[in-house]
Amino acid sequence: MYLEILKLVLVFFIIIGIMWLKKPLSIAVAAASVAAVLLFQLPVSTAATAVRDGALSSSTIEVLLVLYTLTYLQRMMEDRKNLSNAQLAMNGLFNNRRINVSIVPFILGMLPAASTVIICGPIVRGSVGDELTTEEKACITSYFRHISESFLPTYTTIFIAITLSGGRVTTSSFILAMIPMVILLFAVGWIVYLRKIPKDSGIVPDKPKAFYWKLLVKSIWPIALAIVLILFFRLRVPLAVLICIVVNIFVNRFRPAELISFLRTAFEPKLLISSLLVMIFKEILTATGVVTVMPALFSSLPIPSFLIYALIFFFSAVVAGNQAAVILCMPMAMASLAPGAPGLALFVLLMSIDYVAMQISPVHVCLTLCAEDYGVSLSKMIKKTLPLVTLFTLAVFVYYGILTALGF
Repeated sequence: MYLEILKLVLVFFIIIGIMWLKKPLSIAVAAASVAAVLLFQLPVSTAATAVRDGALSSSTIEVLLVLYTLTYLQRMMEDRKNLSNAQLAMNGLFNNRRINVSIVPFILGMLPAASTVIICGPIVRGSVGDELTTEEKACITSYFRHISESFLPTYTTIFIAITLSGGRVTTSSFILAMIPMVILLFAVGWIVYLRKIPKDSGIVPDKPKAFYWKLLVKSIWPIALAIVLILFFRLRVPLAVLICIVVNIFVNRFRPAELISFLRTAFEPKLLISSLLVMIFKEILTATGVVTVMPALFSSLPIPSFLIYALIFFFSAVVAGNQAAVILCMPMAMASLAPGAPGLALFVLLMSIDYVAMQISPVHVCLTLCAEDYGVSLSKMIKKTLPLVTLFTLAVFVYYGILTALGF
């Protein structure tokens, strides 16, 4: 059992080492995948199945489709200066660069698509300027974009987790319980990075507020429409984005020549290949069975049960993704509670830890996209994220104690 964990650590060190050598993420993930197959001595048939599933699964195809369609929509918005106008509108309304950097990615993050982080990038870069390093800008882009993912049931993982709670947790109770944590996430972001950015945008608004509200709506309506289609009409993300593209063609009167050029410029080989390899790597790790070893390892430790489940959730999410951690561990965690006992406190703790793990996981596609978009190494971006998630994690355990004391 300990040998399996040691092998896993070695696989992750391979990723870190290759990226430390300034090699592309795709090479690091590919090397780690090969190393995992060799170290865990996977049969050729098992490894081939994992590669096939990772490359051709519906989730992988959806990730690639969303990445391409959202990039296409981004090219349309850039061509009509929607993103720069959105920043101008925010400056006119609030004249606060910190709001641009935090609230806009948070709102865009309601769209459950990995490549949303790429749309956030230009807005954050334009608002931050040279006040932060490139790694720090990449970090806060990813960080604020993912706050929505910590509690909104539009994300599949949240919905699955609530379903697996066995009726102990409802959607409304979870959202209400997470509100203090969401506020805390914004506060932590301000403490560590946002306070370094001057509030004043340097722009003196020369138009009435109504003008800037209208400009903001005109600038971000395609993303807002996609969010509405997903939230209220339960459409799949690729279909929702495709509808927005079609509507945008007529609203902004794009010419055929423009649409054809976007087909080419929206194709980002580096991002697509990196995303594909991460999905394959994730399947290979699952095939090794190391994820199922973790519960037995941590349950043997002389520590409280809530901490055991928190550790299981954390390492399972880092290795195999947050959805795998939820499916593997949530039923077990809820079953450990006494019949009729409330489970909200434990549920909030585990989902918060699950969220933390995904902010530093090399199998999280969003992180790889953000790192590639900013041209920084994933390891350096994660290093900048560690202070944020460390503060949040400490507060989460305090919050768990408060909820438990209140009978939740």
